[in-house]
Amino acid sequence: MASSLTKASSTTPGEKTFFGHPRGMATLFMTEMWERFSWYGMRGILVLYLVAGVLDGPLQGREALAASIYGVYNAVVYMAAMPGGWIADRLWGARKAVLVGGIVIALGHYTLAVPSDTAFFAGLALIAAGTGLLKPNISAMVGGLYEGQSSARRDAGFTLFYMAINIGAMAAPLVVGYLGENVNWHLGFSVAGIGMTLAVVQYVLGSRHLGDIGKEPGTPATPAERRTALRRVLLWGGLAVAALAVDVMLGTYDIEHIVNALAVLGIVVPVVYFAAIYRNPALTAADRPKIQAFAWFFATAVLFWLIYDQSGSLLTLFADNKTDRVIGGWEFPASWYQSVNPAMVIVLAPLFATLWVKLAQRNREPGTPMKFALAMLLIGGSFAIMGLAGAAAANSETGKVTVFWLLSVYFVQTVGEMCLSPVGLSLSTKLAPRQFVGQIMGLWFLATATGNALNGWVTQLNEPLGDAAYYSMWAAVAVAAGLAFMMAGKRIRALMGDVR
Repeated sequence: MASSLTKASSTTPGEKTFFGHPRGMATLFMTEMWERFSWYGMRGILVLYLVAGVLDGPLQGREALAASIYGVYNAVVYMAAMPGGWIADRLWGARKAVLVGGIVIALGHYTLAVPSDTAFFAGLALIAAGTGLLKPNISAMVGGLYEGQSSARRDAGFTLFYMAINIGAMAAPLVVGYLGENVNWHLGFSVAGIGMTLAVVQYVLGSRHLGDIGKEPGTPATPAERRTALRRVLLWGGLAVAALAVDVMLGTYDIEHIVNALAVLGIVVPVVYFAAIYRNPALTAADRPKIQAFAWFFATAVLFWLIYDQSGSLLTLFADNKTDRVIGGWEFPASWYQSVNPAMVIVLAPLFATLWVKLAQRNREPGTPMKFALAMLLIGGSFAIMGLAGAAAANSETGKVTVFWLLSVYFVQTVGEMCLSPVGLSLSTKLAPRQFVGQIMGLWFLATATGNALNGWVTQLNEPLGDAAYYSMWAAVAVAAGLAFMMAGKRIRALMGDVR
């Protein structure tokens, strides 16, 4: 989005600012905060709604399938960012893409508020499409605010923006979760829609502070490119609809077929992207090893997010069924656990940023491969704790454990996230060849999509294995991956070349 984001507004003496940042940051900050409120609110009660027996059809009493749908849906949302970025870059510009995306998301939440199975799945589709338009492009607009300014100032701006994400994510389950679980599920979805509506309203009112950022597409598509894109969409969309129609007519339709198809898509898409980049003639011989190094980090991130993002599915079900949530005679909603991680991120993120700087000053900061290895050891440790919690619940007279088990799990996972997520985001920009920066950034986000796509399958193992065996198995896999990454660190650093 080079050309569309170049006219950024800079802060001048006497001009109103937002915590010392350009006034336009307030608009994007509030938009992102309310959008994340709507997303994490809906996500916090999604699995609980699916297993509550509210739907008439295929999900009633099928907790493993509900967890699978949760994982695959997360994958679809992250994959939608790729076409969403293309639409902004080539057709609309980021400004319009964010506005349309916000409206579509709000419509999706209000559709979820309608008590109908058809409306439920239609609402999920709208939210996924809208998030694909909004999520990548609002981040690009944040970058546009700091065009031509120092790297440190840009980093500070993104740190502030990151806080908006976590404030919204922390507040959402407390409000939406309580209303959904204790009053009415559809009221919870409605409140998520109200949050998104507030995001759209303030985005429109505050857009005057954004100058020309995102008004035009960076590299407008030619008429021929538009026609080619439309033909591809119609072709693949038509094939998907035809396959679904055949499945229904044969009488073999089951929602698991869609789950499996989307899970396969979540794996195939990044593989195709990697192959396309690696075989691109524009990739120089000097850059090829860096793409190989990035593949190592990508694969590790996939496993990390596969485990980490089960917090919204299996861990939420564990909180609902096997955790004693009674305080003073009052049982707090299981969805409130979804506020723990963002609250911990708000506290720990600045501490880790300071820690890395202090260690670097003493020449003792661990390299990126070591940070990734630590992240895997920590995420493995979190599921080792879950394995013990599962065993404790099984041996308990009540079948439940105290809240401190899950709180410990979320704390260890958040520390692991601090070692991987911001580090990987920064690393992606460093390893990416100049002509592939956008695609490499897209691949980094696709690591989350692929991890969640795999969750469409792996979470179904929980039921036959049982909690203790299931969580212990993934703990062993993650720890083994962390140790392997640590041992391969020297080779990975060699592939990274001058990148540190």
